[in-house]
Amino acid sequence: MTKEQILQRIISILSADLAVISNAARAAHAAATHAECLPDNKYDTTALEASYIAQGQANRAQEIRIALEAYRKLELRDFDDDTPIRLTALITLEDETGSSRQVFLGPEAGGLKIADAQGEIVVITPGSPLGRGLIGKRVGDELQTGQAESRRTMSVERVD
Repeated sequence: MTKEQILQRIISILSADLAVISNAARAAHAAATHAECLPDNKYDTTALEASYIAQGQANRAQEIRIALEAYRKLELRDFDDDTPIRLTALITLEDETGSSRQVFLGPEAGGLKIADAQGEIVVITPGSPLGRGLIGKRVGDELQTGQAESRRTMSVERVD
C-alpha cells in the first residue's frame, strides 16, 4: 500500500468515525434535554448523566475533526535509507525474533489500524513512546520498546 493510499484510508476512516460520533452526540444531547429526563426529585440524576455522555461525545467529535483537518492538510514526504524519520514516514520495524510490523508516523489518530494485504499498518504519533523513539532514526538504527519487564529491541528495516 502506498502512503497516498494510507493517507486516503485514514481520511476515510476518520470521516466515517466523525459521522457516527456526531450522530451519537446529537442523540445524547436530545436525550439529555428531553422532557422524560427531567428529574422527578433531587436525587434523580438521569439528565445530568445524559449530559455528561453528550459532552463526552461532543469532545470526541471535536478531536476527530482536528485529526481529520490535520490529515487533509498533510504533505507526504519522501524518505530514503539516509533520511531521518519524521512525520509521514512509513516505517517497517523488525524485532529480535524476526517479526516485522509497519507503522505510519502521523500527526493525530494514534492507534488507528489500517488493514493491508501484507498485514496491518498502525498509525503512531510523535507524542507516543514509539513515535518519540523513532524520530531522527534511520534505516539500520535500533531502539528499545516496552516497559522494563517486557523490553524489546526493534530495528528500523525500511522507511518509505
